[in-house]
Amino acid sequence: MSKAEKTRQFIIESTAELFNKKGYAGTSLAHISEATGLTKGSIYGNFANKDEVAKEVFLYNAKRLSAALDSRLQPEMTSREKLIAILDYYKNSWDSNFSRGGCPLMNTAVEADDTMPFLKNEVAKSFAGWSEKIARILEEGKSKDEIIDSINSADYANLFIMLIEGGILLSKTTNSQNHLNNALERIIKIIDTELVR
Repeated sequence: MSKAEKTRQFIIESTAELFNKKGYAGTSLAHISEATGLTKGSIYGNFANKDEVAKEVFLYNAKRLSAALDSRLQPEMTSREKLIAILDYYKNSWDSNFSRGGCPLMNTAVEADDTMPFLKNEVAKSFAGWSEKIARILEEGKSKDEIIDSINSADYANLFIMLIEGGILLSKTTNSQNHLNNALERIIKIIDTELVR
């Protein structure tokens, strides 16, 4: 990694939590400068503008979330065990995720929906990748005769994401993890009554 690449990565990592907590509109160049200890000139020497910083920070946060989920999935697990491992991540990492501002996909999606197409497109790609990850687990389960063959994997993947994100939204808004836990329990019930053979 070149010095310039290291500096860019340092800026991204140093502002990842900042952008996730304050959002794009709430994060100023002064905030970025304070978080990194770099001058405004140094920041703009590595990024064309604030939009580019925000996009790279979102991609970093989304990749970190995806890697955290992947780290819980082992090849020897059944399809059900993989799905439960994903749910366990959300249940057991609530405190650390909440302290970092919550789900970066949801936070960015809400803020970027009507005002920042350059970010909205990246969020849409991240949600699509997450959906595909879950759908692959279900399709693999079908091939191993663990999951009912007639189910629509993509539809269930999107349903699970909607329940998880809705649970996070209510839990974050009310400062109570109960809503997320209820959503996760509902997903487990769906897995056991509608999906698993």
